[in-house]
Amino acid sequence: MEIILNDTVDPKDLRNFRHQYEDQCGRGVPSEKAQFEYAICLVRSKPEMDVKHGIALLEDLCKRTHDSDTKRDCLYYLALGNTRIKFYEAALRYCDAFLKIEPQNHQVRDLQMHAKKKLRNEGLTGMAIVGGAALAIGGLIGMGVAMAKK
Repeated sequence: MEIILNDTVDPKDLRNFRHQYEDQCGRGVPSEKAQFEYAICLVRSKPEMDVKHGIALLEDLCKRTHDSDTKRDCLYYLALGNTRIKFYEAALRYCDAFLKIEPQNHQVRDLQMHAKKKLRNEGLTGMAIVGGAALAIGGLIGMGVAMAKK
């Protein structure tokens, strides 16, 4: 799963698909194919802003398409993109939606397990940070009380 999540788009491909998409936008509404190809390049890009832009394009396409294959593919890349930017709850929602369409898809099941693990680990890390901060504050208060008694 790490290989898929860390796979990035060739900058030349991103430029080409951006050009096609923007060219079609200049003439009206871009084709679903142009929007999808550009969006998946963005989702596989390194900058988080690109990934977020790709997610927005995929969400738009997913809402307006009538093609079930396109919708399914959008759900996959929405789950992937949200996982890449650590929006694990959103990623899990997209995994669930995908698995309603194709319950036996092992790649999406692996992505779902990965997102659940990361969400759980980050939750535990967050709790440890809060707990550590509470201990530190408690220690400081205790030291202040002890100093005040002297």
